[in-house]
Amino acid sequence: MRSLGFEKLDVWKKSSRLSVEIVKALKGCRNYGFVDQLTRSSLSIPSNISEGEERETVKESARFLYFSKGSCGEVITQLYIGIELGYIPKEQGMGFIKDAKHISVMLAKMIKLRKGTVR
Repeated sequence: MRSLGFEKLDVWKKSSRLSVEIVKALKGCRNYGFVDQLTRSSLSIPSNISEGEERETVKESARFLYFSKGSCGEVITQLYIGIELGYIPKEQGMGFIKDAKHISVMLAKMIKLRKGTVR
């Protein structure tokens, strides 16, 4: 759809890095359901960005950015719960939450730009 690949998007880079850091942080967690859910939702953010960028239309691309933004909310919620349950150290978890909120803002701006081009 676009001349630039998704690998060059800052939001994709930041969300991929966040995913990696979250997965690393969960290595010692024995609640496998929690680990699986948080891993899946964190991986969903960059995955949907890349899938949207490979779509043919701006409208389709924006749809996948909405999915990514929704996954940000899911990740933030799961991080708060993980901190509360002691699965993730508070300082580390709050850093992840800050990053996820920043990614969500970046996605909102991208969506707004895309919606501005769809008539």
